Amino acid sequence: MSEIALDCKGMPCPQPVLKCKDTIKEANPELISVTVDNSAAKDNVSRFLQTQNYSIELSPLHDEVYKIIARSNSDIGNSTEQSQEAQALDIHPQVDRETEDKQLVFITSDTIGHGDADLGSKLMQNFLSTLPEMGESLWRIILINAGVKLAISESKALEVLQKLENAGVSILVCGTCLDHFQLLEQRQIGETTNMLDVVSSLQLASKVIKV
Repeated sequence: MSEIALDCKGMPCPQPVLKCKDTIKEANPELISVTVDNSAAKDNVSRFLQTQNYSIELSPLHDEVYKIIARSNSDIGNSTEQSQEAQALDIHPQVDRETEDKQLVFITSDTIGHGDADLGSKLMQNFLSTLPEMGESLWRIILINAGVKLAISESKALEVLQKLENAGVSILVCGTCLDHFQLLEQRQIGETTNMLDVVSSLQLASKVIKV
């Protein structure tokens, strides 16, 4: 059995995911063990490896250090059918990008505008509540920097985001940002994501609305 061990401790996002991606592309090992030293990297690496047809086992080592053991599901050859970027995002590349309308909302704060924080919070809630008017063209919402605070248990916008997700809108929440604000355990909506997913989403979107 081909086996590769990767030490990704101390690597900033999205380097652990990119290192796994390069390893699979170059060696396609049957087993990969990846050591990371924060919860965001643990979630991002695990999710990425699962999209690459690996089954995952997690072994906490100490403090925030984890070993991720990934075993290949050899009976599935999905990597020949999808690009690696598309697999990571659950998007099939055969979609006609000329006719498919995929609008992405890129949110970098939990408020809109500057001046009064309470007003900015109300404006953000109103904005999110109005997003369903975009209809099926609303494809994905990315929450980054202080925008991740919209996805936590205490957020006044959580109910609106839950309705959007239930309606089929993809929501990605920056893992590095959650970790920075010490909110990883409070995320209630969406998937913890990394900068590779963010960049790929921006590339695949037909239109980006930045808030």
